[in-house]
Amino acid sequence: MAALIWCPFPDEEAALAAGQVLLDEQLVACCNILGSMTSLFAWQGETSRSVETGVLFKTDSSVLTAAVARLEKLHPYAEPAILGWHCDAAAEATRTWLGALARGGNA
Repeated sequence: MAALIWCPFPDEEAALAAGQVLLDEQLVACCNILGSMTSLFAWQGETSRSVETGVLFKTDSSVLTAAVARLEKLHPYAEPAILGWHCDAAAEATRTWLGALARGGNA
């Protein structure tokens, strides 16, 4: 089953570095690194605003937990916002591609 992970990074360089490790370790098959975005958020009792780089990672449900755990260790933030979820629907070709991760092969 396909799965996705959403995570903001402080900049594109940090996003690229983490994404490359996750690809090399076959925990994700794709990293869509988006342009800079403005984030408004509540943190430690205050409302803050920051420019960040968002990343959508594509993976397989069988490695979702491992990918999230590894991303948490790689991330430069002390407490990064990492959200992972199982996809209810995906194209057959996408499921097959991501399923290669579950089989221990190259996606």
